[in-house]
Amino acid sequence: MLNERHILAENAFVEMVVWLLFAPLSKSRHSYKYRLALIVAGNCVVRYDNESGKGDHKHIGDNEAPYVFISPKALLDDFWKDVEKWRF
Repeated sequence: MLNERHILAENAFVEMVVWLLFAPLSKSRHSYKYRLALIVAGNCVVRYDNESGKGDHKHIGDNEAPYVFISPKALLDDFWKDVEKWRF
């Protein structure tokens, strides 16, 4: 299980929560539930999550795209890469 908050600047932080389920969510092939978010000035500008019935996906600004989950490590690496692209 992961539950962390990282302050990046006065007006920006990252929140990451990942936990293991007993069984995969609907539309998922793995047993992890997660939500990773970059919040800047009160707005969520990058978010990775896997809602039940919707599956793995990410939000970058106003755009939503499917996300291919490989492993928890790859998930965190991919998220931090998108955070770095957005950095202020």
